[in-house]
Amino acid sequence: MRVALFVSLAVAAASPALATDRTGYQAIAAGDYQKAEETLVQERRIFPRRPELMINLATVYARTGRTSEAANLYRAALQADAVDMAMPDGMVTSSHDVAQRGLNRLGTTTLAVR
Repeated sequence: MRVALFVSLAVAAASPALATDRTGYQAIAAGDYQKAEETLVQERRIFPRRPELMINLATVYARTGRTSEAANLYRAALQADAVDMAMPDGMVTSSHDVAQRGLNRLGTTTLAVR
C-alpha cells in the first residue's frame, strides 16, 4: 500500500500545500509542536494503527524531550504493517525504515520486526 504523506524526520525546505494537515507535518515543520500533537492525537483516535501518525507523533515527543514516549511509538510503528511513505525530498521509503531511523536517533535499541 502506498501512502502519500510527509514525515518530519527529514524536514526539507518547504512543504507542499495541503488542504488539511492530518499527519501533523506542516505544524512540525513550522515548529508548532503543540498544534502537531493535538492534530496527531485526534487522528490517532480515529486511526490508531496508522504508522505515519505514530512516527510523526513520536517525532513531536522526541523534539519535546519525551524520549520514552517517542521510543514506544517508534516501536509500535515497527510492529504495524509497513507502508510506503513519501518523504519531503520526494523519495519513498518504508515506514519501518523511518521508525528505525527515529529509534536510532534516540539511541535506543529496536525490537525484531516481521
